[in-house]
Amino acid sequence: MKKYIIAAALIIGTGAVITTSVQSCTTLATSDMGLSIIKRILLNGIDKGMGIYSNKEAFLQNNMVDKALPKELRDINTTLEKIAPSLVAKERDYIAQAAAYTVTTSKPILQDAVNSLNAQDVTRIMQGTTATQILKEKTSQQLIAAIAPKVDEKLNEYGVVKTINTALSGSNFLGSLLGGNNNTVNSGGLSKLASEQLVNGLFNIIEDYEHQNSKSLLGPFGK
Repeated sequence: MKKYIIAAALIIGTGAVITTSVQSCTTLATSDMGLSIIKRILLNGIDKGMGIYSNKEAFLQNNMVDKALPKELRDINTTLEKIAPSLVAKERDYIAQAAAYTVTTSKPILQDAVNSLNAQDVTRIMQGTTATQILKEKTSQQLIAAIAPKVDEKLNEYGVVKTINTALSGSNFLGSLLGGNNNTVNSGGLSKLASEQLVNGLFNIIEDYEHQNSKSLLGPFGK
C-alpha cells in the first residue's frame, strides 16, 4: 500500500489538533482517528439535515428533498395539478410541517448508528462506498417505521387525506395507487410515501455534505 506523509494537521469536532507520522493509508483509515473523522462528517451532515427539516421554508426550498419524492407521490401530484393545483402546494406545506415533527425521532436513531460504526465500515468507505450509504443501509427502514406514525398523525391533523379525497371525488386513480377503497385515498399509504420522501431527502442532504467535506478531511487517507 502506498505510503502517505501527512503534513497537515486534522481538526476534529472539538477543535483538537491531531498530527500523524508515516503510516499506510489502510492503517490510518481504520484507526481511531480515521473513524473519528468519518463520524464527525456524518454527525455534521445530520445536524445540517435536521436544521433544514426544522425550518419549513428551508425544507420547501431544498431541491434534495424534492429529488427524494417517490414516483407514486409524484404521480399523485401530477394528477392533482390537473384537478386542484393549489392542493399540491398545500400538500407540500403539510409535509414540511410533518418533517419538523419527526426531527426528535429520527435524529437519535441516526446518531446512534453513526456512533456504532466500526473499522469494517470504514474499510468499505475507503474502498469506495460512501459513509452515507452505509448509514442508510443501517437505518433507512427503521427511520421510515419510526416516523410514519408521526407523519400520518400530522397529515390527518391537517386534513390532507380528506382534502385530497374531496378533490378527487369520482376518480379511482389515487385509491388504486394507495390502497384505498374505490374512490378514496388510504391514509397509511400517503403517509408511507411522505415518510419515504423525508428519509431519502435527509440522506440526500447528508450525502451532499459528505461529498463537500470528505475530500479535504479524508484526502490524506487516500480517500
